[in-house]
Amino acid sequence: MSDEFDTVVERVRERVSPDDDERTRLQRAASEVRRRAADAVATLPVTAEIVQVGSTARGTWTAGDRDIDVFVCFPPELDRETLESYGLEVGHAVLPEGREEYAEHPYVVGEIEGYTVDLVPCYDVADATAIQSAVDRTPFHTRYLESRLDDRLAGEVRVTKQFLKGVGVYGSDLRTRGFSGYLTELLIVEYGSFRAFLEAAADWQPPVEFDPEDHAEATFDDPLVVVDPTDPDRNVAAVCSARNVARLQHYARDLLGDPREALFTASEPEPYDAADTQAAIERRGTTPVALRFETPDIVADQLWPQLEKSLTGLTEQLERRGFDVFRSAAFADERSVLLVELAVAGRPAVERHEGPPVHVRQHAAGFYESYVDADVAGPFVDGDRYVVEREREFTTAADFLDSDAVFDVRLGPHIESALDDGYDCLVGGELTTLVPAFGVDLARYFDPKP
Repeated sequence: MSDEFDTVVERVRERVSPDDDERTRLQRAASEVRRRAADAVATLPVTAEIVQVGSTARGTWTAGDRDIDVFVCFPPELDRETLESYGLEVGHAVLPEGREEYAEHPYVVGEIEGYTVDLVPCYDVADATAIQSAVDRTPFHTRYLESRLDDRLAGEVRVTKQFLKGVGVYGSDLRTRGFSGYLTELLIVEYGSFRAFLEAAADWQPPVEFDPEDHAEATFDDPLVVVDPTDPDRNVAAVCSARNVARLQHYARDLLGDPREALFTASEPEPYDAADTQAAIERRGTTPVALRFETPDIVADQLWPQLEKSLTGLTEQLERRGFDVFRSAAFADERSVLLVELAVAGRPAVERHEGPPVHVRQHAAGFYESYVDADVAGPFVDGDRYVVEREREFTTAADFLDSDAVFDVRLGPHIESALDDGYDCLVGGELTTLVPAFGVDLARYFDPKP
């Protein structure tokens, strides 16, 4: 089995390692970016250091990746407005056809020689604990790893990244909530090889904690904790969800038990068509409901947390109203969908509402007085409590979702605005109308994999 594992890994290593020609082309493009940036900085009334960061700076990018990240490190005494102004001026000088994007502050994205370039301004702070902007720590990550990653470890990192991509847990964006490149590099430095990392991860008992510099100054409540070696107050793995840690463990065991290259290649399921979707709904005997609305015009790292918050708000409210949520999911493209699958299609016209125990005199009397003349059954004593049976506000989930009461749940602000502009409420077989845009998402939902 060891020979089979090594054979698979070696084939993947060869596939994901850039050849000499690719390395030359990338370095030529990166040098051109740095040259243009230095020329642009020379026209400003301040000095700034030009630093290439990320996987291309550390030699850990996988073959075919075409992203170059260059930071312009300005003096820390510059105010934020001036930093942003100078950063955009340099960015547009380097990338005249580039576009502005926004993280904590604006930066410019464009293309040079077929490579996508992020030109990002930051503060040239003394150390990562003195950051004034979240991106200020990034150059420290590159400096830290430069002396710890040799060619062998860089190869192990590339194989690991490809595996994490293949099983769908690579990426620190707020939709994926997986393993970042920097986190992957730190884990390989910690374990020394891809195989050692897999063998350890297969037996992790979360929470799992690493502190490479033994300098943590904070406690973290996350399933995986890797204290940033450049910042003792930061968990590099903070964004990594418990689900993705568990998925890594599943696939680590899978690969170790049955080595095969397929696990290193991301794949999508065959999209469901209308017949597949209808058949799945009928087979499951549940009641799926969904809200479909125009996707707000915000960046993905704002959109997905708001979708998740809104989905949680809906499921909590549906549970509270007795509709027994089975499972739920959010989809997004030009339009977004909040899908909730219910075990209960409808509820009785009345609902039971329990009051406090009768012996809790003040509260019990208040409850009794509130309902004694109301149009309800009761109040009556059941066990040691007052109880009433009152008319249920909504007997189906669709009635609730079609009402203004949907705006009383916890919604992300942009999602609430989008719903206020109008939405479709889909029930049962009406989900087949989602097929053209979300066939793959429906396949993933109704035929889930680890």
